[in-house]
Amino acid sequence: MERGGQVRIGSDDEDDVVVFAVNGKRYEVSVHPSTTLLDFLRSSTPFKGVKLSCGEGGCGACVVLLSNYDPLLKKVKSYTVSSCLTLVHSVNYCSITTTEGLGNSRDGFHPIHERFSGFHASQCGFCTPGMCISLFSALVNAEEKQRPDPPTGFSKLTVSEAEKAISGNLCRCTGYRPIADACKSFAADVDLEDLGMNSFWRKGESNEDKLSKLPSYNPKDDVCTYPEFLKRELESTMYLSPHKKSWYSPRTLEELRTFTDPKLSTTRTKLVAGNTGIGYYKDLDQYERYINLRNVSELSSISRNETGMVIGATVTISKAISALKEKVGGVVCSDWELIFTKIAEHMEKIASEPVRNLASVGGNVVMAQRHCFPSDIVTVLLAVSSTVDLIINTKRENLTLEDYLSKPPLDNRGVLLSIQIPFSTSFTSNFSTKTSKLVFETYRAAPRPLGNALPYLNAAFLAIISPSKMGFVINKIKLAFGAFGAKHAMRAREAEEYLAGKPISLNVLYEAINIVRATVISKDGTSDATYKSSLVVSYLFKFLYPLSDGVVSVSNGLSTHNSANNFKDGDNLSNDAKKPSLLSSGKQLVETSREYYPVGQPIVKSGASIQASGEAVYVDDIPSPSNCLHGAFIYSTKPLARVKNVRFKTKSLPDGVTAVITYNDIPNGGENIGSKTIFGTEPLFADEITRCAGQCLAFVAADTQKLADRGASLSLIDYDTDDLEPPILTLEEAVEKSSFFEVPSFLYPAPIGDFSKGMAEADHRINSEIKLGSQYYFYMETQTALAIPDEDNCMVVYSSIQCPEYVHTVIARCLGIPEHNVRVITRRVGGGFGGKAIRAMPVATACALAAYKLRRPVRMYLNRKTDMIMVGGRHPMKITYDVGFKSDGKITALHLCILINAGMSADISPIMPNNMLGVLKKYNWGALSFDIKVCKTNHSNKSAMRAPGEVQPSFIAEAVMEHVASMLFMEVDSVRHRNLHTFDSLNLFYKHSAGELVEYTLPSIWDKLQVTSNFSQRTEMIQQFNQKNLWKKRGISRVPIVHEVTVRPTPGKVSILSDGSVAVEVGGIELGQGLWTKVKQMTAYALGTIQCDGTANLVDKVRIVQADTLSLIQGGFTAGSTTSESSCEAVRICCNILIERLSPLKEKLQAQMASLTWDTLVLQVYLIS
Repeated sequence: MERGGQVRIGSDDEDDVVVFAVNGKRYEVSVHPSTTLLDFLRSSTPFKGVKLSCGEGGCGACVVLLSNYDPLLKKVKSYTVSSCLTLVHSVNYCSITTTEGLGNSRDGFHPIHERFSGFHASQCGFCTPGMCISLFSALVNAEEKQRPDPPTGFSKLTVSEAEKAISGNLCRCTGYRPIADACKSFAADVDLEDLGMNSFWRKGESNEDKLSKLPSYNPKDDVCTYPEFLKRELESTMYLSPHKKSWYSPRTLEELRTFTDPKLSTTRTKLVAGNTGIGYYKDLDQYERYINLRNVSELSSISRNETGMVIGATVTISKAISALKEKVGGVVCSDWELIFTKIAEHMEKIASEPVRNLASVGGNVVMAQRHCFPSDIVTVLLAVSSTVDLIINTKRENLTLEDYLSKPPLDNRGVLLSIQIPFSTSFTSNFSTKTSKLVFETYRAAPRPLGNALPYLNAAFLAIISPSKMGFVINKIKLAFGAFGAKHAMRAREAEEYLAGKPISLNVLYEAINIVRATVISKDGTSDATYKSSLVVSYLFKFLYPLSDGVVSVSNGLSTHNSANNFKDGDNLSNDAKKPSLLSSGKQLVETSREYYPVGQPIVKSGASIQASGEAVYVDDIPSPSNCLHGAFIYSTKPLARVKNVRFKTKSLPDGVTAVITYNDIPNGGENIGSKTIFGTEPLFADEITRCAGQCLAFVAADTQKLADRGASLSLIDYDTDDLEPPILTLEEAVEKSSFFEVPSFLYPAPIGDFSKGMAEADHRINSEIKLGSQYYFYMETQTALAIPDEDNCMVVYSSIQCPEYVHTVIARCLGIPEHNVRVITRRVGGGFGGKAIRAMPVATACALAAYKLRRPVRMYLNRKTDMIMVGGRHPMKITYDVGFKSDGKITALHLCILINAGMSADISPIMPNNMLGVLKKYNWGALSFDIKVCKTNHSNKSAMRAPGEVQPSFIAEAVMEHVASMLFMEVDSVRHRNLHTFDSLNLFYKHSAGELVEYTLPSIWDKLQVTSNFSQRTEMIQQFNQKNLWKKRGISRVPIVHEVTVRPTPGKVSILSDGSVAVEVGGIELGQGLWTKVKQMTAYALGTIQCDGTANLVDKVRIVQADTLSLIQGGFTAGSTTSESSCEAVRICCNILIERLSPLKEKLQAQMASLTWDTLVLQVYLIS
């Protein structure tokens, strides 16, 4: 029921009601306590700008602004949170702001939306709403800071803060620079000249002109983040009962003991603080009672005195960071103030800000104790002798953190209360503060150095050092290591004992390293164990080596490793070294011409503004039709096995599950087909035998996506491997068993030149091996589809796919119905990169089959884990090469043996040899021979992925060049240049496609790049830097890239409506690459050639319509980086025909009228037609 800006959802049971606001609208809801804010917003509100992508708080697509009001202080505090982790019950009397709450296309966009679109910061747009909210949060919080008022049009935000604002948001498309530019355009200290290409101004305009064209921003006009009605309601409801039917919010430890006492209740209970743990440990269990710990005052406070700091277990990581950075004069010595600051800086690399705003310090520690979570917090706190306070079975205990970790995993009967970080007077008590100083450092290796990724390894070291005649003596030291593959973080006590009291020499350092290497060991099966072991040694070396030569400055405050001797020019090993800026600098120079206006102009990308405002509709944003079911795949966990039965852990179907669809449910006349290419088909379901882990076995249909996913997770599969050959899991096994896919002769290239002769001419010969792994697509929007049964045995399918035409055929064949009974619609795709081509077909087909069988709409949105397991990715390879070359670096012959892992089905893999050779031929190898095999294995299919068969050979070619250069002690750049093609060798390698001599521009581009990039000067500077720096090195290279451009025919249709507006359909799909924008520009240019008044702004009258396989057939693939151009050409041809039709009337009317507008011309055509 909705009335007067209020919405009530759920039961009328007052005990379970939660009240909050979303974009200024009051919501009063009763939902299950496990419901996340993201689930609620997407299923029960019109606000679909919040997206589900990773479901783990790692991508930022689901970020919203959460605002709390303190009725005592009369203050609103706003911060970002990951709505995929936030429970609805935890936002009682909070206000939520999504990107739709900032502005929209009807009421006006917010300047954030306008600047994101104007700086070309949105491509596929799936991540953009979350980015906008992250920036909005930064703007809101900047206004709270005591800073001078910014210039008109700007905020109090700094450039550095603007860059960091989106550090918790991932984008797969843009490369971040335009996003950062949009954010920095709000900063008070920005230099507008540094901002990249945009649609607001042109290069060379004055700052005054630029600012006048930038969408105006005034923080005083900004959105209210906490509505007045909610303030009044909260103030009148100061006492919130801790008792509810399933959600309890105790306020004291005594109440908490009552709720957790197993003697008083046997109800399945879950303790909740930030709930961020579900991002890592997927908890699909059903609980009858949830206990919210955030309101227990003893658990949510921070205190500091002369003995140390006490952090309550439910204090968020963000609040802990602020407290650690806070300067409290007179309470503690400056050494410990600096240690606390370094701990805070390390904690800023944990997860992302929206997660840190939710996650509790105690929750992080508990996960480490209970689940062996690779915690950074635990490792750092171990090094500073932290202790924990907890309740176990109603008994209160205080333990060292090390003892706590060594206990058996604690359940809900053990509640962590607080963590104490002592000032460790016992650690320093026996040493003079005048001569002895503390040295403290933390280290972390992770996929992303700035955070938002779990560590490969972390470490923290604390030492007391004193000067002596022999250098520095380590009086005492603590060495903590974590995330290296052991059960918990640990202290390297043997090394500590060995180092204590010793002056640091190279011999002592060497022995300490050996001890650490022998004692800090990963358990068997740990991934990258050798790498992690090297990090353990490296970090200890990095910490101790400066002490070995007396290069540590002992002055007032915390000791640091200062530059001296071997550490020069920024080779400082301390965290006190100047930190680099987040982004590297760069320049763009794009020359445009008005000859074909508006073609080539940097106009705003079509749909960018509504992508930013959350109004752009993706497949999963389409409202569910009445009686709609949701699907999830049950997939194989065995690479090769006979499937005897698919059943569930429960005796009956799990709660909410309506049906389970298998290959037995394919209609008579239908086929078990899930996808097709020119090389054959792939089954939708495994029949009796599954041929890879991840192959689809069944499809669960349930009332909600959550229930469908849970139902699939409760499945049990009975396997049988009797009488089956062992699975083929390696390329070597495929070769041994001759398990290959046939490559059509027209796709297998011919060798070039005489390899034997080339080798005979060589002065040197080397060989080596390269192994290349796979790569996942990581499109922000996972695979998704919605199938709706229509009248007359028809099926309408909405699919996020790059090739609707192909899935149209697959669905018809699977259902056994004519193709004219199937209609596939694709409006936009939230990132594709090849993964939404062949691999999207089974998802749409499965939904269509379930909808056909159950006669109900069925939709599916794959969770990230299932998507990663089932979809595959880039082809793994093993390459061995044999290369001959002369002493001057000229290569005379190259032979390659390439094994390609294609997985269980052909997919597009047979094109790989042809694509690979097209790139390998970029160099003149003299002679090139090869043996390429496409291997059939029991792995998931590998498919098209962003330049399939082109990325790997480019790497191979450069690896060979590097190898040759290193053998000859030559600069690799000169070896590359030596082996660039002459026109004669180009003809030998490329034959008829070599073109004319004047068209071969690679050498001139190579030379031009050397001049424009100052390559030689920069190389010399780098050489000088490397000579002066022992540890830190720099490098530079230029690499030729060759891409064979292939253009496929694409259909198009242009319709001129009576008011002069234009509707356009093309076969190409908008993936974020700007296809719609280019088509709009081409349409406007081509129709504008009729030269009527008003055609200058014709681009604003053009609308691109979503792809519909019954409206425009033979759409083909959107791939190969040329579909935009093909679509433009199709549209241009259509427009020329229309111009030809309009011209006679135009000439007749112009003879009668002084001025003829486009609208008038079109209206006259309609009147006489």
